[in-house]
Amino acid sequence: MNILLKYILLFLSLATLTPLISRTMGCIQSIACKPRIRRENIVVYEVSASIDQCPTIIEENSPIVLRYKTPYFRASAGIVMPPVPRNETWTVGWIQACTQMEFFNTYGDIGMSSWELPELREGRVKAISDSDGVSYPWYGNTTETVTLSGPTSKPSRLTVSMNDNFYPSVTWAVPISNSNTPMLTHITRDQSFITWLVALNADTKERIVLQTVRWRMRVDIEVDPSMPLGSRAKLMGRPHQEQPHILSNNEPIPPNALGRPNANDAQVLMWRPRRGQPLVVIPPK
Repeated sequence: MNILLKYILLFLSLATLTPLISRTMGCIQSIACKPRIRRENIVVYEVSASIDQCPTIIEENSPIVLRYKTPYFRASAGIVMPPVPRNETWTVGWIQACTQMEFFNTYGDIGMSSWELPELREGRVKAISDSDGVSYPWYGNTTETVTLSGPTSKPSRLTVSMNDNFYPSVTWAVPISNSNTPMLTHITRDQSFITWLVALNADTKERIVLQTVRWRMRVDIEVDPSMPLGSRAKLMGRPHQEQPHILSNNEPIPPNALGRPNANDAQVLMWRPRRGQPLVVIPPK
């Protein structure tokens, strides 16, 4: 009876363990066959973000407009992506959005022109895409992104980089006037951005934020319109820009940072006279 009992107990034990082993092996096989890309499987290294240590350059070559060129903001990162499963495509790159903008061109006591982002100014959105207008949601599609299509059998090492600066034109004369008489007396610009390093699944639209950078560009130019062309404008304030901040904790990407319109299409040029009602000079696209 003791031997028979032992056989019965052994049979029951095997009957119980077999489905459990099968389920466990099934899970292991499933994971092996369908690996999933997660944040903890992505390695980010050598992240850098800087603004060139040089002053804004003022150009007075034209009798119609003053131009200025700010130093470049630059960001780059190295990434090691895990093997990409079959039928999946992942893009890694930079997404940028404008979070604040003040851009005033003053014409003495007559008034000022201002480039504005109405939705941002009125607080209806937290950020507006700064994409090139084609590669949404990416800032660009050359050095700014790398795309991997599965299956890949081993980890992929990649590098993505981007740069940005301001190079606008500001009319010497009042923009709504028919006169060409120089009246510009001051230019003030203060603009803030968030730049994200992101891995994006092209099919599911799953986004993994890998790094967040905040940066700001400021311009302060004083102009004496009575002086001869070539000697009217002078850079004021600090000669160098504050360096970007690479955040230790990532920030979420607001919806408006991912799609149309981008900042260039959303901005409007206003004329705000010292007396009288504001006037739209250039409407948003």
